Parts: sequence; structure tokens; C-alpha cells
Amino acid sequence: MAEQTNSALKKTPLYDLHLELGAKMVPFAGYEMPVQYPLGVKKEHLQTREQAGLFDVSHMGQVMLTGAGAAAMLEALVPVDIIDLPVGKQRYAIFTNDQGGILDDLMVANWGDSLYVVVNAACKEQDIAHMRAHLPEGVTLEELDDRALIALQGPAAVTALSRLAPQVAEMVFMDSGRISIDGADCFISRSGYTGEDGYEISIPAGDADRLSRLLLAQPEVDFIGLGARDSLRLESGLCLYGHDLDTHTTPVEASLLWAISKCRRADGERAGGFPGADIILGQIASKDNSRKRVGMIGEGRAPVREGTELFDADDNRIGVVTSGTFGPSAGASIAMGYVSSAAAVMDSTIYAEVRGKKLPMRISKMPFVEQRYFRG
Repeated sequence: MAEQTNSALKKTPLYDLHLELGAKMVPFAGYEMPVQYPLGVKKEHLQTREQAGLFDVSHMGQVMLTGAGAAAMLEALVPVDIIDLPVGKQRYAIFTNDQGGILDDLMVANWGDSLYVVVNAACKEQDIAHMRAHLPEGVTLEELDDRALIALQGPAAVTALSRLAPQVAEMVFMDSGRISIDGADCFISRSGYTGEDGYEISIPAGDADRLSRLLLAQPEVDFIGLGARDSLRLESGLCLYGHDLDTHTTPVEASLLWAISKCRRADGERAGGFPGADIILGQIASKDNSRKRVGMIGEGRAPVREGTELFDADDNRIGVVTSGTFGPSAGASIAMGYVSSAAAVMDSTIYAEVRGKKLPMRISKMPFVEQRYFRG
């Protein structure tokens, strides 16, 4: 695939602010995005774990579905309970294909009069087309391309944001709604992609720079780039679409059974009815899958990167790494990837081949660092 030229890349509403703050910009999902700031990836990572980090995620796709049949329409595309999602709550969901593979993962919030949906940047055009192709009469889809999206993450996120919008302190994990910040009409959820407590905040594009500066003026907050975002989410055992999840991987293989609602399973009142349901529900029933996503911790400090092949003690190839780094908070080389189901034995040792050497890795539970979502 040819590299995109800078002129072909899109810019988020915060692009000028990133440059002003000395960000190193890189191409990502069709946008120019900040990979790090002068603070550096490791310090940005630790800043988020210890205080609060502000992330520009405006490259993500934001969509509003409106109409009486919106929830039923969306539920027909995902193995998740959308119809009974409580008003003011958000839920993680997965678009599946007819083979049971994952087209994308997404967040869905129910605001009573509409559903607010956030999809991944690299998949947003296909996701929006997928939803449009299934719109019933009376349901409309509005792409919110005039809004920025930021994430304020870390144990001090609530302290910093509460100075600007005191009511956010009353929210718990996966609450979502419309809240004004300094006169701007924002959409806020208490959620995120770091494993820490925090918020995702959708802002009218014209207010994004001003509100971001207000947040950066709080003593707990620093801007954080894509580099630390990746190490934070990996420590927290969270998948990255296109790496740990793809169209050839089912939710069962991806160890995402928790994301398949009970009412959509074989014995549920709204069982099946989503693309690939027979395959996915069959895998759940048989408990017989050829491979499984697992976490791994290295015995040494050398990072084991995506694409590294994995072997058993008898030198049989058993799988591949899909994400890997040195975790600054975990204090170890960490990775996730897929291994044959027979090899997916907790605390057993497997071997990653790095530059001709077989490095021992211990199969581990995830997350590698405890998640600290605020559940009240």
C-alpha cells in the first residue's frame, strides 16, 4: 500500500494546537495525528496512570441514529442487547460479518430520542455505509463530521473536568449524555481506552481548541499522543481493531464472550439474528475453537512486536503476536496474540522468535495492569 502524502491526510480541529505544543505528527487512519509530545511516550504513559492525560481522538467516526426503529436496526447488526440498553447508558458492541468475523468494534449510547454511535477511524466509512444499507423506513443516520472528540483519562480526570462541569462527578462508568461545558454543547461519557477512570467528550469543532486549552490549564492535565495511548490500552488488555481483531476473527476466538449479551445467545429471548450468528453461537456451544487470544509476559525486557511468531517447547509454531510493547506501568515486556487452543494454558511458557532467538513468554491473564473504571 502506497504511503499517503501529507497533502492527502485530513486534520482534526486540534491540529494547530498539536503543532503549537511541539507534537510529532504521523499519518494514522487517514489523518495527521500526534504520536508524542516533548514529554515523551513513557512519561506521557505514566502521566495518564498517575494524573490525567488528554487525547485527541477526533479521527473517530461519530454518528447519530434517530427514529423508533433505530435500536432494532442496530441490534440486527451486532450480538449485543441494544433494544434494552437503558437511557443514559453506553455499551460496547461488535459489527460481525456472515462468517462470524469482526468488521469493527464500536460504542453505542442510548439518549432516549436517539442512539449516539462512535466507530473506529480506519473503519468509519465502511461502518457508516453498513448502517445506511440497513436503515429501515423512519430511521435516519446523521454523520457528525462537525464535531471533535477528546478523551480525558486518569485518576485525576474527574477532579479536572469537575471544575468545568461539576455534574460529571455524579456519572459512573458507561454513563453518557449531553452536558454543557463553558457554553459548548458537549456529549460526555464516563469511559475510555486506557483502563483508567475518565471521560470521552464530543465537542462542536469550533469550540474544540478553546475547551482543550481550558482542560490543559488544569494542573493535573497534559496532552498525550498515540504512542502512549497504545501502551496504555495494551496494559489494560484492550483490543485494537485491525491488529487484535479483524474480519477473520470471531468474538469467541478473540475472548470477547463478555461482549455477547445473554439475551442474544442460543438460549436467550432474542437469540441470534445478527450476521454470523450460527457460527458464533456454535463456537460458544461446542467450546471447540482452533485458536484463542491470550496475554503474554516476557521474562526479559525486550519488547515482542506485532507479527512475531510463537512456538511451543518442541519448536512447533502455535501462533502469532498481534500487539506487543514494554509496559511502563507493568514493568515488563507484554503482548497479546493468538495461539492454538491446546497451547492456551494459563501460566505455561511459550517462545517468541525475535531476530533468530526464542524468548520465553508466560501466558498470563489480562489486563496486565488493573483497570480502574469508576462504577460508583
